[in-house]
This record gives sequence, C-alpha cells and structure tokens, in this order.
Amino acid sequence: MSADLDSVSRREWLKAGLGLAAAQPGRGAATRPNILLILADDLGWKDVGYHGSEIRTPTIDRLASEGVRFTQFYSFPLCSPTRAALLTGRSPMRYGLAYSVVRPWSPYGLPLDEHIIPQTLKGLGYQTALLGKWHLGHANRRLLPHARGFDLFYGHVNGNIDYFTHEREGAIDWQRNGETVREEGYTTDLLAREAVRFITGRDRSRPLFLYLAFNAPHTPLQAPQEAIAACSHISDPKRRIYAAMVEVMDRAIGTILRTLEQEGIARDTLIMFLSDNGGPVNAGARNDPLRAGKATVFEGGIRVPALMWWPGRVPAGRVSDQVMTVQDVFPTLASVAGGKPLATKPLDGEDLWSAILTGRSVKRGDLFFAVEPGNQTRQLAVRRGPWKLIRRIEKSTGQRTDLLFHLDEDPRETTDLAAKNPQLVRELGDELERWQALHPRCEIFTTLGPHPGWVPPRDWAKAAVE
Repeated sequence: MSADLDSVSRREWLKAGLGLAAAQPGRGAATRPNILLILADDLGWKDVGYHGSEIRTPTIDRLASEGVRFTQFYSFPLCSPTRAALLTGRSPMRYGLAYSVVRPWSPYGLPLDEHIIPQTLKGLGYQTALLGKWHLGHANRRLLPHARGFDLFYGHVNGNIDYFTHEREGAIDWQRNGETVREEGYTTDLLAREAVRFITGRDRSRPLFLYLAFNAPHTPLQAPQEAIAACSHISDPKRRIYAAMVEVMDRAIGTILRTLEQEGIARDTLIMFLSDNGGPVNAGARNDPLRAGKATVFEGGIRVPALMWWPGRVPAGRVSDQVMTVQDVFPTLASVAGGKPLATKPLDGEDLWSAILTGRSVKRGDLFFAVEPGNQTRQLAVRRGPWKLIRRIEKSTGQRTDLLFHLDEDPRETTDLAAKNPQLVRELGDELERWQALHPRCEIFTTLGPHPGWVPPRDWAKAAVE
C-alpha cells in the first residue's frame, strides 16, 4: 500500500480535496474520534460469519465480537432511499426518494436543501471523504458529493458498475471529484487502496470522517478468479461468486483496519458497519431466517447486519436489541463527535449514542418503510413496538392487501393476524397514509428501462451539467 501511496503526488492528493478544505475551528483529532462509516451493498442477513454464514468474514466478525452488534437494525428496501436517509437523518418520503432508486436516466437526486452528515462534521473540524457508491443524483454537478460537504469523492455515481471496467451503460463511471479516473483494478480493492491513501495522507491535526460505500456484493456478480476458487466449497454458482465478493470486501476492511492500527489511531476511531438493504435472494444472497429479501418490506428486505466498534468506548461483545434505523445514524454520529446535526429541517432519526453505551433500550415511535419495484405493486410497512403492518397496493387495480405480524412472537412473519386485530390494522393503516402524504407533489418515477430516445453518455463525470 505504501508504494501505491507514493504513486500519487502530494500535489495531486491535495488537489483531490484533502488538505485544501477549509475546516471551521474544532477541538481537534485528540478530542473527537475518527469516524469510519462502512456501507455494504446488498449484503444479506445470513451473509456474515457471525450470523452463521458459510461465507468467511473474519474482519467483520472481529468488529462484531469486539463491539456492539445490533439485532434489530433497519434500512430501507433499496439503495437510494437508504443512502438518502443515512446521510440526512430524515425519511426519504419527505423529499420524494422513498419508493425507488435513481436510475442512470433519472434527472433528479437528493435535494440540495437537504443537509447531510459531512456538512455537520466539517463544522466540527472534520476532514471528510466518500469513497465508493453515491447513487443520489448525477445529472447535475451540484448533486455530486464533493459539492455537498465531502472534501473528497472517489468512486461512481450509478447504482452498479462493472467491477473491472468501471463502466455503466458502456460509459466509464469512475471519478475523483468530478474528474474521470481510468485505472485498472477490481473496485473493492481500489476503494481499499484509496482509503489507505486518505488515512495515511490525512491532516493529522484534525479528525477524519470516511464514508466507505462499497458496491459489493451488488450485481453484476463478479470477483477475482482466485477469490471464486477459494469458495469452491459452495456448490451454487451464484452463491459462490457472491461469497467471493463478500470475502474480498472483508479482506479490504481488514486492510483498512490494519492501516488504522499501524497509524496508531485505531483506538481513536469509531467504525460503524451496516448493509443498505436485505440481500437479493435471486442473486446469491441469503437472509435466513428472515422472510424474503431486497425490494420488499418483509424483514428480509429491511432488517440488516449492523455493528459499531470503538475500543475502550463501545462495550465489547454486546448484543443489542435496540431498534435502530439508518435515520438514526446522522444524529448518533453527530453526538459521538460532540455536536448536534446542523440541519434546519426536522429529523426523523434519534440520537441513540447513550443507549448504545449503556445498553438501556429506548422506546421508538412508529417506523415506516416503502418500496415500489417495477412501478407495479406498492409495498408499505409500519412497525409499532412488536407489531408490523404490511400493506400491498396493486397499481393497476387499486386492490389493497393488509398483513399484520407480531415480530416478537413471529420474527419470520409467517402468521397473519390482521383478521384478528381489525382496529389495530385501521390505526396503523391511517398512520401509513399520513406518512405517504409527506411525499412532495411531484412525479419521480422512471421506467426500469430507459426511454427509447435516451442516449447514454460516453463519460459519466463529463455528462453532469451545471
């Protein structure tokens, strides 16, 4: 890794944004922890070793055993809604990103008036970087992460790319702060290399915030041949490649963890790891024993592996049943950094830092989820305590189906109790309708495939307009 670092000049590194960002005065790295937020893409519940998977994830397992792992952590069913909620602390229903994802031909993204994590942390003196997948708007340069509080953005703007060619729709989608980067390598390894550069090339007078958003193990199912061969014990061919992708990601996290240790800052660093949604069961993932997977509001689509690690601060080996969502990450990390979100709009997430440290669970209000894959059947869900209502609406007919589950007694969601609890179904259904009414008066849906007249760009970085 040191040779890779030497290959990038100090001038180029500063130009990327690490040293030139003008941070507001903070108390310095000595009193604020470094924060490493790691987001896996499409990682299923049963796809980590500490959940009993055959996939080998020794680094993730180590972080889980030395930190706090969450049994009831919720994301949204798809990539873009989760990433939006993660960064804003606000429900994606409020700004029109709740139902689907930003497609390559979508002109919209996360609204510019939404305040996000790096903006608050920069105000607390942090240097900030996003390495990996953005997926929150790419048609205009003002939508891109390096225009929104990240000193450095290195990665791609679309939902998925080829892991080796770094292309989407035949065009390269790999950049550093708006400038296309043409380089060889498997994206997971390249992100690990860039993370090492960021850590070792940091301004040592200030803490760092690194949002590492892997595109693994999202499709396309691609991995280095040696990694696939190492998973020969898995008979299913999709599962074998998927497992190899996860294992390479775990190895990358291990490289970064060793760098933190070598730099002497591991004990001054909080690591949070989670998945952006449940695993796609048709692409090699497993969510057992949870029902269904990605693009559904069943538990397999929204309850995800998640953990927090900070030696000497976060209790080692704790298993937390605290109900937590991606919306809670922003206020919680702001509290870790000794501040509060600077957002002027109301947050839907809560600061759960005290609950994580003490182990005393905080009662949550209603939690809402939605997805509309394919623009055909809208799925909605609300969780209130142990109760969870799922509502499915057929777009063509308007037909509505309600399912009610008691998650404490039926975590697999096998027994529908709606007929036995009509009053509760009505109450929760009314709450779902009130939540849906938060959606702005706009039409944001695009087809799963592009309009016949859409022309893909030759270069995604150059395609963004002012």
